[in-house]
Amino acid sequence: MHRVSRTSSRRPGRRRAGPAALLTVLLTATLAAAGCRDAPAAPTTIRIATGSPTAVYYAFGQSLAAILNRELPNVRASVVITAASAENVQLVGSGAAELGFTQADVLPTSTAESPAVEAIARVYDDQLHLVTTGGGPVRTVADLQGRRVSVGASGSGTEITATRLLEVARLGGDEVRRERLGLDESVAALRSGLIDAFFFSGGLPVRGIEELAWRSATRIVDLSEWTEPLRSRYGQVYVSRDIPRSVYGVDAVTTVANPNYLIVRANLPERLVREVTRLLMERRAELAAAHPAAGRMSPRSAIVTAPLPLHPGAAAWYRAAKP
Repeated sequence: MHRVSRTSSRRPGRRRAGPAALLTVLLTATLAAAGCRDAPAAPTTIRIATGSPTAVYYAFGQSLAAILNRELPNVRASVVITAASAENVQLVGSGAAELGFTQADVLPTSTAESPAVEAIARVYDDQLHLVTTGGGPVRTVADLQGRRVSVGASGSGTEITATRLLEVARLGGDEVRRERLGLDESVAALRSGLIDAFFFSGGLPVRGIEELAWRSATRIVDLSEWTEPLRSRYGQVYVSRDIPRSVYGVDAVTTVANPNYLIVRANLPERLVREVTRLLMERRAELAAAHPAAGRMSPRSAIVTAPLPLHPGAAAWYRAAKP
């Protein structure tokens, strides 16, 4: 049998790679692979669903985002301006945001209806404001009949609470000429005479209402008589809270309040949520500088989040802190 020489198939002029060249190739490949393994992980995005730029959720969220960016490595936190509570629950539940603020009365009372969200903390109480002009005809809820009233932006907690109040006051349906405006739009519409009053639910003080009271004669209507009817029809979440004269410089009133929660997407990693909870509690003084409502948090009250369960990461931090 004719044997073919190994060298007979080589192309003219081509030389076999020497040991040094092979070593260079191997080292280059190894370093490239190591570089891929050591490449920094993509930043963890935390979007915080808030509300109007002149309301509490936004101020609180901005301060919290700054703290998370400063103190959690490889985290990129930012705020999202929304219509507030109801929209925030939808955004967090759908995965369009990681954190958000909401009133308790927006949440489903049945766990079977609950979205894919859990709680990090009860942060403070929202107080329902019914705001009108100082010299205007609206002095009670009954005076709203037939008048133009903003019940809050569509998708807001204000809209839900205000609508419930009007129902128990027998002013549902067409008894009130309803507008659905956010806080800033409501303030502008009241000042220009396009509406007679507006509702807004927020922690004290609400900056938009504060600025309105500085610039023009303003009245906040007492709502104390409606707490019990709301509790009877919609549950025990509602309580009475005072708005002192010192807050806005107008006559003191008692109004309807309900708790506010910081919520989180249920599938967020436990370790990350534990760190967010830690910073939320340990940086309360800094958060309170952004808005006084944030200073009302405490680990003891934060764990009361019914009907939502605490996220396991938050629960782990509270257990270790032993509030």
